[in-house]
Amino acid sequence: MATPHDENNGTVSISRVVCVHPKIEQPHRVLSLSNLDRQCPRLMQLVFFYNNLMKNDLSLNSVFNSLKIGLEETLIMWYPGAGRLMMMNPNNNNNNNQSDGKLNLWCNNEGAILVEAETKARISQLGDLSQYNEFFENLVYKPDFDANFSNMPLIVAQVTKFGCGGYSIGIGTSHSLFDGPATYDFLYAWASNSEIMKGISAKPLELPKPVHERGILLSSGNNKQQLSKGSLNLPSSSNFYAHDEHNQPIRAMAVQHLYQLIMQSTAAATLVHSRSEPSENNYQEKWVLKTYHLSAAMIDNLKRKYLSSIKTGSLPFSTFEVLTAHLWKARTKALGLSKEKVVCLQFAVDTRNKMVPPLPKGFSGNAYVLASLMMSVSQLLDHSSHELIIEKIREAKNAVNHSYVKSYIDALELGSNNSLPPLKELTLVSDWTRMPFHNIEFFHGRKAAYASPLATPVPQVAYFMQSPFDVGGVDLRIGFQDGITLSAFTQCFLI
Repeated sequence: MATPHDENNGTVSISRVVCVHPKIEQPHRVLSLSNLDRQCPRLMQLVFFYNNLMKNDLSLNSVFNSLKIGLEETLIMWYPGAGRLMMMNPNNNNNNNQSDGKLNLWCNNEGAILVEAETKARISQLGDLSQYNEFFENLVYKPDFDANFSNMPLIVAQVTKFGCGGYSIGIGTSHSLFDGPATYDFLYAWASNSEIMKGISAKPLELPKPVHERGILLSSGNNKQQLSKGSLNLPSSSNFYAHDEHNQPIRAMAVQHLYQLIMQSTAAATLVHSRSEPSENNYQEKWVLKTYHLSAAMIDNLKRKYLSSIKTGSLPFSTFEVLTAHLWKARTKALGLSKEKVVCLQFAVDTRNKMVPPLPKGFSGNAYVLASLMMSVSQLLDHSSHELIIEKIREAKNAVNHSYVKSYIDALELGSNNSLPPLKELTLVSDWTRMPFHNIEFFHGRKAAYASPLATPVPQVAYFMQSPFDVGGVDLRIGFQDGITLSAFTQCFLI
């Protein structure tokens, strides 16, 4: 039976929900997850929009069947996507669910979920596809798993046909299964294995065979870590450091900085509570999500404005470093934080080539850790040049090496079950510019008009994404808790 969802732009009616299994059944096994995988089991969701298709008469049935066949083929190699998260011992490959207290992946061929839906709305009615729209939430299937991650499918997808003949493909993948680059590779493989509008064309890009074993990212510790409610787990106060074989401390700087911010926030919350002001310690409030477009020309002008002392044609800093420094200052200023407050910038760093030896090509797990730097608001806004901030960002990035990653993972091993609260003083950045999701051609020969991320488990995270309309341009997606702060940020950021 169709399930209608009332929205201003029409209804989305679901006509069928099927469970998709690997074309060739894989042996059941438990795949050990790393502590990086265990931090956020929830689904990360993207909606791909395809309009102006050469064949506007493509039937929904044919598109659905093509995607289903392609997914069955793809799950042969990417078989963990058909499994479920479980509290299971990786040394126990019998189906008796013996637990060692840690979250691992039970590769049991239970299947991914594929949904067929339709709406009379036209894609053009949705306006700017780069801007978050609540209607988008109806374009990704939301499985009901009773808040038990062991019942949650790790891959869900919904194909929706619009009244104009265009399509959306909304996809959710568990962050415990893949990180960004692995998600991109999986979706590329799925699109290549589907046969929507395929004709004679160049051979698709050959991807390395996925490697699902977490290898050297597995912790050597014996401490147990329980499954949380789906946000980031944090270590207790005494566990800032991992130790080497000589019991010498190795600093996990990102973890230490997080704890310092939480202590600062806790002290402030005590004062706030005494004045009967509202608490900020939950993510249930409605966040305002906004996408900013920065053209290649705007980025170049920003570089030259802040780095005027550098000779023309020899700018040594990356676009990411320049934009992140500018973002950190703009967000901190917009929030109106007091000058004595300590603020922190953390950004995700891919460790695939930072480990010794490097992680294998095709590594499919989570390979990102957070680099971190911290200073007072006064230092950031009044006493540090843009160039100095950029240099500190580069130093933090270069500090991420094999030892840093291992200490970071071991610090998570010693963690408590506390979830990361929303911290105004923490600016989080994730760089997606090397994962151009809009280039994935589920409809052969047609790139997506836009690939829009939905609200994430930590909505304050700032995402840098490639612009599909402007070569060299960058789109920034960021969330704020209120429109007033968003407006202030706009004024500070778009200068």
